[in-house]
Amino acid sequence: MYRKFFGLRSSPFNVNPDPRFLFLTKHVRESLACLTYGIRQRKGFILLTGEVGTGKTTAINKMLEWLRGQQIPSAFIFNPRLTVAEFFNLMMHEFEIPCDARDKSEVILRLNDWLLSQYRSARTAVLVIDEAQNLSGELLEEIRLLTNLETSTEKLLQIVLCGQPELEERLRRHDMRQLRQRITLRAQTQRLTLEETHRYVEQRLQTAGAANGHRIFSPAAMDRVYAHAQGNPRITNLLCEHALISAFADQHQTIEPQVVDSVARDFQLHDDTEVAHAEAPLGMVRASVETMRAKVARQGEN
Repeated sequence: MYRKFFGLRSSPFNVNPDPRFLFLTKHVRESLACLTYGIRQRKGFILLTGEVGTGKTTAINKMLEWLRGQQIPSAFIFNPRLTVAEFFNLMMHEFEIPCDARDKSEVILRLNDWLLSQYRSARTAVLVIDEAQNLSGELLEEIRLLTNLETSTEKLLQIVLCGQPELEERLRRHDMRQLRQRITLRAQTQRLTLEETHRYVEQRLQTAGAANGHRIFSPAAMDRVYAHAQGNPRITNLLCEHALISAFADQHQTIEPQVVDSVARDFQLHDDTEVAHAEAPLGMVRASVETMRAKVARQGEN
């Protein structure tokens, strides 16, 4: 809708975790380095945590892209609300291991044989579990036991647990001590600083095709984005996307602070306060979209 108006090839602020738009802050670089090091060195359990909307899934997708490029077999579990049987079936399917067995012990034997064949070929295998804070206690224990698949010197399966800070809280519990003690590496995603927010917005616009030298968001507007989003990339995307729509509707090619403030009011975001949720309630999103549609419709009638 607004892309042609601003000279963009694609939408720069989609909330989908597209690796093309990955903004490599210091913390993201450290997280990716930690993940790749742990996998290469067969460290077993690796933990990646961070607040909602701070780029965990985007970092995971970048890592999965690297794994595919290195031809490292990987299984990605993005829905942790599974039974034990469903989890094992999905994992075997993701690894492309033929297995018709229904008995869990047979499945584990088949998995162990496959992992040993990968090891003999000097290859490792990686299991990545997103939203791991929602795993049941029973399933967490089954995942812990998978680290028993090992040679006398190295782990056969590398496991990356990715989740919100609640996962860290669960792992601090006494009954989680066996799993906690097996985690060899930890990484965290963080909120953006003010300077990083400016570079984040500019990089995404350039990746989407914005011409060098043309400022779509004024520096003051990006300051307001930071004030409302408080460095949360997902909320930053939300504000910038709707600011572009609003500016297009009003035929303004440069977005100024008042446009950002107006969008923030639509989503009931306030600067200098803690952002309670990384996603606006559905009702607010619908109301904002309807407001934008009405503005665009009026612009088209003129």
